[in-house]
Order: sequence, then C-alpha cells, then structure tokens
Amino acid sequence: MTVKNTELPRENCCAENKPQNEFSTKAYLFIKRLFDIITSLVLLILISPLLLVLSILVYVDDPGKVFYGHVRIGKNGKPFKMWKFRSMYMNADKMIDLLTPEQAKQYYTEFKIDNDPRITRIGNFLRKTSLDELPQLFNVICNDMSLVGPRPLIESEIQTYYEDTHDVLLAVKPGVTGYWQAYARNNATYQSGERQKMEMYYVHNASLWLDIKILFKTIGSVLKKQGAQ
Repeated sequence: MTVKNTELPRENCCAENKPQNEFSTKAYLFIKRLFDIITSLVLLILISPLLLVLSILVYVDDPGKVFYGHVRIGKNGKPFKMWKFRSMYMNADKMIDLLTPEQAKQYYTEFKIDNDPRITRIGNFLRKTSLDELPQLFNVICNDMSLVGPRPLIESEIQTYYEDTHDVLLAVKPGVTGYWQAYARNNATYQSGERQKMEMYYVHNASLWLDIKILFKTIGSVLKKQGAQ
C-alpha cells in the first residue's frame, strides 16, 4: 500500500530555488565532501568509547548482531546498506502479528510505527536520542551518504513522490540528517505530503549555508527530542 501522490502539494515547493552555475556547484560539492570526511573521521575518533558502550548494551539487551544494515536507494538510484545500531529484536520479522490494525496501517503508509512492540528497551532509548544513527558516519566516509541531505529511502518510499521528481530527488546524495529531520522529523508525514515537500525543498535549495543551519538545528532538535520516536 502506498500513499497517493495526489496528496502532495506542489505549489511553492521550490519557491526559493536559485540556479547555480557549474563552478559554484562543483565548489559546493567539493567543500561539502571535504567537510563530510574530516568531520566524520573526527567524530568517530571522539565517540569511539561511546560506540563501544552502546554496542555492549545492544548485545546484552538482546544477544545477536549489534549493527543492522538496511538497503536504501542512494544517489543516482544506487542501492547501499545504511548502517544503524540494531534497535529491534533479532526475530522482529516474525513479530509482525503483534501489530494492531492501526499500527499495521501506519507501517504501510509511513514506514514507521508508534509504540512498536518489536523495539528493544535499549533500542527505544537509541531511537529517542537518535544514537542509533551514529554508525551512518561510516556510510559518510564510504561516500554512500553525506552529513546533510534527503533521508535515504527504500524503493516503496520513492513511489510516494511524483514520478517526474524521482530523478531530481535521487541526483542528491542522501544524508544522515536533513531539512526534514531538523525541522519536523516524525511530525511531517508522507500521507500529508509535508515530508515530500520538505525533502524536495532541500534538493532545490542546497547550499553550504543551508547545510550549516540544518546541522545546528538538528543538534537542537535531538537535544529537545522534538519529533523523536
């Protein structure tokens, strides 16, 4: 089941779109990539003790794999595994019957579930604090992702966007955080069309200044747990 595209408001989604010449675009992408590499390496070194502690907590809470790689669609439609700390039970795929009809409906429309019974105790903490996202720094170093960009999508999520925007959406490298996560997170849904609108806004208005604002806004949103689940 997918969300009907007719629910996506098209007007003003690119109202602030500013054309960039080839030089400014290349300069922006070069600086952004350099910033991604340096920042990710520094962060991984600084938080390595935290990563070790979280790995132990995940394993102790539910023995099994510590990291979970989920296939997402990256730049130019290239699939890649996006890494997270595992936040669900190892047999989560067999626990689908535990979902209520309302949760099942939400799963197939928003690709997430409120009060998901498949999430472990430590997993719930990791999600609410966004610490489960930290392993994506490895994705950034491997050039699958950027620190800032549209959220990496699964194939069925892409279908919630207008078909004529797919190429534009996938022309931008997905990010660990982005305009949607920073300014709305789970408060903007696919069904309302607000999430698509916000992601496309970033695609059409990406700049170093916007990236910086998104990074600082993300830190504030995470600390305040705004829209977190």
